[in-house]
Amino acid sequence: MIELVVISRLLEYPDAALWQHQQELMEALQSSTHFTPSQSQGVIDFLQQLTSQDLLDAQANYSELFDRGRATSLLLFEHVHGESRDRGQAMVDLLAQYARQGLELDSRELPDHLPLYLEYLAQLPPAEALGGLQDIAPILALLSARLQQRESHYAMLFTPLIDLANTAIDQQKVAEKIADEARDDTPQALDAVWEEEQVKFFAEQGCGESDITAHQRRFAGAVAPQYLNITTGGQQ
Repeated sequence: MIELVVISRLLEYPDAALWQHQQELMEALQSSTHFTPSQSQGVIDFLQQLTSQDLLDAQANYSELFDRGRATSLLLFEHVHGESRDRGQAMVDLLAQYARQGLELDSRELPDHLPLYLEYLAQLPPAEALGGLQDIAPILALLSARLQQRESHYAMLFTPLIDLANTAIDQQKVAEKIADEARDDTPQALDAVWEEEQVKFFAEQGCGESDITAHQRRFAGAVAPQYLNITTGGQQ
């Protein structure tokens, strides 16, 4: 499904290639067989709005939106497992799922990064791809609501994905969940998270453990899976 590839590209960190190839993306959307004309036009409108900006401004806006705090994180398991140990096993299971499709991953994103997951779904038969969207539909709805709350144009990209999933979402519950949420991307909130991480870091060191050993133990599991990218050929 080329539509999922397009949205995957638009949800990635903006780069010069997106500006250079925007016409190709628009043509792919205009010939879409899975989006309605209205859905395709909505994504085209987003693309035109994005590329009307200076690239550096678009990059700064992206980082402010997706890299500060956790509420709008594009890491799917952030919204399911948080910091629990179940997250590690979920990563392993997802990597195995990719491997069963013959996909070799080699990029700097974790396997649950939404753009990467969408590109994986794009390689599947449409029925299976839609099933994969249904699996994450509640997360997509939550992200969409939070982005709308922040008046971000990126919310436009989630509407056709949710529509494609064609699964029941209790929008009232989503609205209630985010209604009283405190922003986690403010300087005060980010400072609090940093202080908490520092406390956890020193608590994990233990008596007699060197700084270097603690650093290696803390980050060894996080670095290895970050170099991931789908390199298989062909699109569905």
